[in-house]
Amino acid sequence: MAPHLSGQLLDFGCGRKPYESLFSVERYIGIDMEQTGHEHTLSKVDVYYDGKTIPFADESFDSVFCSEVFEHIFNLDEVIVEIKRVLKKDGKVLITVPFCWNEHEAPYDFGRYTSFGIKHLLEKNGFDVVEFRKSGNFVKVNFQLWALYFYSIFDIKAKTLSYILRMLFIIPINITGSLLSPLFPKNNSLYFNNIVLAKKR
Repeated sequence: MAPHLSGQLLDFGCGRKPYESLFSVERYIGIDMEQTGHEHTLSKVDVYYDGKTIPFADESFDSVFCSEVFEHIFNLDEVIVEIKRVLKKDGKVLITVPFCWNEHEAPYDFGRYTSFGIKHLLEKNGFDVVEFRKSGNFVKVNFQLWALYFYSIFDIKAKTLSYILRMLFIIPINITGSLLSPLFPKNNSLYFNNIVLAKKR
């Protein structure tokens, strides 16, 4: 969905801007929060955000990109309204947000969203959903959860041993999940991520 974003783009919750190369835009600006417990030394933040007001004028951007951020926001309705404010009319926002994933960046992990929930939040705050996808499926999620489990339990001080143990368990699990997934009937009721493209009304 990246080609749908153009012009002046705001990467909301940019971190290290890992997806910047996906977008062909006039200008790419990264914004993030500066908070205790969140490492910014390797990030590429252009502007810091206080959690309430995005420090740009109304209708400053043609596009907004927001990946794996909404689960870390407690006042999500207010943030969506702010995103709408800084978008131009008919501007687009591309969002990815997890439905099934482990807790992370504790204690700033506040929610998970169903397909219905994220669509409702956007529509009630002035957006129309243009395109929606789910990533992953029931089989892949179950194998990935086992992989996450082994990744977690082998988080030990001996880094080399930790790496070896993780690879011994995780690689076979991921390969098995990828091979088995096409053999089972499709079931997308359990999945990893919501991927949403929406347009400002």
